[in-house]
Amino acid sequence: MPSQKHELLIDMFRERPALAALLLGGPLHGGIPDYDEVHLSSADLPDVVPTEYRADAVVTLTRGGADVLAVVVEVQLRPDARKLLSWPAYVATLHARLGCQVALLVVCPNQNVVDWAKGPIDLGPPGSVVTPVAVGPGQTPVITDPEIARQYPELAVLSTVAHIGEQDPEPLIKAFVAALDSLESDRGLLYHDFVLSALSNATRKLLEEHMIKPGYQYTSDWARGLLAKGEAKGEANAVLTVLAARGVEVPDEARSVITDCTDLDQLRDWIQRAVTAERVEDLGGALGG
Repeated sequence: MPSQKHELLIDMFRERPALAALLLGGPLHGGIPDYDEVHLSSADLPDVVPTEYRADAVVTLTRGGADVLAVVVEVQLRPDARKLLSWPAYVATLHARLGCQVALLVVCPNQNVVDWAKGPIDLGPPGSVVTPVAVGPGQTPVITDPEIARQYPELAVLSTVAHIGEQDPEPLIKAFVAALDSLESDRGLLYHDFVLSALSNATRKLLEEHMIKPGYQYTSDWARGLLAKGEAKGEANAVLTVLAARGVEVPDEARSVITDCTDLDQLRDWIQRAVTAERVEDLGGALGG
């Protein structure tokens, strides 16, 4: 079964097909034809036998209403020798269907998989080959400009995951937060959780701190909600820190009440009361005896 990571990466191309052109334009050094529109096409390849063959996604670039390039998008998390048999079939079938040039774009979160996937697939004499364009961390552009991140949020997501461990994380995170703020609620939360799952504990903490850093003016309702949630988490931690410093025992039930609270006024009141509290019930509110 495809993993959640696999499905989310595919969904990026379904949501924003132009991402395929952006990635191809990098590895091919601009060697794609001029185009004015990008469309998501059917990924079903009914001319291929067996019929269960199906690409992860197909993107078509058009100019003046005519197809100029079709892109087979495959997300590959690990080497799989079977794909070396099916990928040429995808390319040939799409070429026959649309009658235009076809590129095979293989997106690999791991650079080792890129090295495996990028080699030419030899179909036999006299030199018939299909050569995938494999894109991984080493081929993903570094996005640190917030305005570019807003314009290309999926590219900013891939950039953050690819480069956060090798560069100064602050500019990457700043751009990523700007990208999140440009998205609708469900998609923004999806990308936020995806990147969090890929980060180390240190960089995850840095992202969480940046999300609640004062001075950034969020424009989307969901991002403002995430900001409020982050602020509440910080205040709840402050309550627990003060209680611990005073040696006040906090039962599990009370701890859950504090960490689950999103009312900033209540949390700040608890912080003030915690300074003199002898027991957790002295905080009052939902914690009062």
